[in-house]
Amino acid sequence: MSPDQPISLADDLARRDDDQLLDLLQSRPDLASPPPPGVEVLAQRAMSAASINRCGEDLDLLAVAVLETIAALGSRSDQSRGLSPVSTDAIVEALSERAAPDAIRARIDNLVDLALLWGPPDALVTGPHMAAAWPWRSRLATAPVNALSLAEIRAKIDALGDRERDLLSTLASGPGLGRTRDAGLGPESDRPVPRLVHQGLLLVVDEQTVELPVVIGQLIRGEDPAEPFELRPPELSGGGGRKVGLAEVDAAAGGEALEFLRHSGDAIETLGAHPAAVLRAGGMGVREIRRLAKALSVDEKRVGLVIEVLAGLRLIDSGFPVPDPSDGLEPSWAPTTSVDSWSHQAPERRWFSIASGWLDLHRRPWQIGGRTPDGTLIGALVGAMPEGAARAERLLVLQALAEAKPGADVTPVALGRHIAWRHPRWLRRMPQSTIIETLAEAQSLGLVAHGALTSAGRELIATGTPDEVEAATVAAMAKSIPAPIDFFLAQADLTVTAPGPLTPELAADLALVADLESGGAASVYRVSESSVRRALDAGRTGTELMTLFTSHSKTPVPQSLSYLIDDVARKHGQLRVGVASTFIRCEDPTTLAAVLNSPVAEQLSLRALAPTVAVCDDPIIDVLDILRAGGFAPAGEDSAGELVDLRTRGARLPTPRERRASARKPSLSSPARDRLAAVVGHMRSQDAANAATLTAAGAGGSSVTGGGLPATALLQTALANKQSVRLGYVNAEGFASKHVVVPRMIGAGQVIALDPGSNDEHRFSLHRITSVEIVD
Repeated sequence: MSPDQPISLADDLARRDDDQLLDLLQSRPDLASPPPPGVEVLAQRAMSAASINRCGEDLDLLAVAVLETIAALGSRSDQSRGLSPVSTDAIVEALSERAAPDAIRARIDNLVDLALLWGPPDALVTGPHMAAAWPWRSRLATAPVNALSLAEIRAKIDALGDRERDLLSTLASGPGLGRTRDAGLGPESDRPVPRLVHQGLLLVVDEQTVELPVVIGQLIRGEDPAEPFELRPPELSGGGGRKVGLAEVDAAAGGEALEFLRHSGDAIETLGAHPAAVLRAGGMGVREIRRLAKALSVDEKRVGLVIEVLAGLRLIDSGFPVPDPSDGLEPSWAPTTSVDSWSHQAPERRWFSIASGWLDLHRRPWQIGGRTPDGTLIGALVGAMPEGAARAERLLVLQALAEAKPGADVTPVALGRHIAWRHPRWLRRMPQSTIIETLAEAQSLGLVAHGALTSAGRELIATGTPDEVEAATVAAMAKSIPAPIDFFLAQADLTVTAPGPLTPELAADLALVADLESGGAASVYRVSESSVRRALDAGRTGTELMTLFTSHSKTPVPQSLSYLIDDVARKHGQLRVGVASTFIRCEDPTTLAAVLNSPVAEQLSLRALAPTVAVCDDPIIDVLDILRAGGFAPAGEDSAGELVDLRTRGARLPTPRERRASARKPSLSSPARDRLAAVVGHMRSQDAANAATLTAAGAGGSSVTGGGLPATALLQTALANKQSVRLGYVNAEGFASKHVVVPRMIGAGQVIALDPGSNDEHRFSLHRITSVEIVD
């Protein structure tokens, strides 16, 4: 076939085998929905602008350059005839100085597989809407400015006047498109737009539209782009620091993850004790953020990330908690009932839920405190926060890091260049600041450490079923977390040092009797009079506390610590509060007399029943709180006289039922290959039915339009003569199709027929048949 008579895409698709069509439908799943009735319809869909635009999302910079080169080489003076065929050798020659010839040929082959190009190698053809696959409205890879070096482009920008520079700065801060009547003026004009167009710093889209080249916008914003002439993939280079192994990367990530889990638990506990009020506009106010930051001893940015992830997992939510500090007047942010089961999971399980929750989050926590383009302040948990492609940005960053060698340190600049080459459409959507902030969040959650993606991060974004991904990720996280220890070091200054993560039981016991001063891989606790009293209030005895320290401390228990515990335990519990209505008993009549003579007695309306017993009508919790506020140290007991832990778990909200959408599920997922095989089989059947020819009338051929008795009679004739028929059929969904089959049995309102090619059995309802034709 001559280049002036190029092959059509439908003919090209018809020549492909079933495996090639299956590969096409898997790469472009939108072509298979709904199933096309033949390759003609498949070709029309493949050439549509909408489908090409969707396919362009996955093209890298070199593939875009190939399409742009074809558009430039195949341009005709007669635009009505479209683009001329272009040879593979001509494309390779045009781009050989900018990329390796083998890589160019590989991109051409891939574009042919995607049905964006078709035809023989010496006459490749593309469709009229191929520009829909370009990242921008103007050329990106083959723009004139890309023939220059970065130094030459910077020199041009530095030589501009104030008007031209202001115009470029305005376009660089937006989408890069500008509407102007000056686009069609010549270079002799004194207007800034024609002068910038003449210098190649602006591209003309049409008579009233100009577009800023991407590399110009990056330089104006102060970013560090790659050389625009280069079309080879940039290296994921390191920062030049010391080299670390993957084991060290995973160990650092495990420490970060444990710290984030600790902050998450502290935030949940704080909100349970004191729920945060919901703003009228929604979200959590700055004052509440600062209160949480002070309670957690972290900065406000860290608090924003913690509460955004917890809210995304529905571990905290807004509503009217129980107990409600506002008495049902205003909603509050408080933990949900899911917290009680989540907090008892293994650390690696909680880490997985936190990491996957962040990956699926449709918000950008690092933007809290910033401003929207219209100047609105971005608050925490507020719906006004820009959402857009936040989830896809995280995947792009992690997937780019996954392409580097395990443990390799990758700088944000190198990562940005790689993403710009691999996904050109994200050049303007994803500035350098977004990459830096996303990396910082990933590091806080233990997915990135030392500039490298961790083993857990690699498993989290790996392909596979959700159960497979979860199992592999949890296993990698369990290996990254240091093995828990069952000992600590007690010091004479009443501090306790844990050189690693403690076992859950020991951590709970130590947190009860000591206050955490600094967390991390090695935690430091401090024992004080109030912390010892807290443990005694929870039902521990002085003997039990001493046993805790003597059995788990690698160092001898300091005398100062044993004296403190003995002193507090001796005073604690002399005053006993129980449930009668409530009763107060004390073995020391002097202590009870002091209570009855204090302001507390009037506040509680205490009545003395005996020198060692008094009662009141207030609940036991209130009595304990009021006595402690009055300077006494009471202990709660049950009906048997045993000490009981009367601490509350905090306010709770019911867990919402709605489920979060996963960021890892594309908007149009690729169907299974066996389902696509049925689509290909359906297309082949329709093509065969359309290509079949009627038997000549003189040889007994006939056709019937419509169903009923005439159609049944013709089917009986074909059954008796073992002839093939072409059936027009409408299924239960109203989808019309044609089938070439050989009738094998007619009865019970159905036709059972065989496929002539494969002998597969098909069943057709007689009342859904619209036509019958006997064919050769």
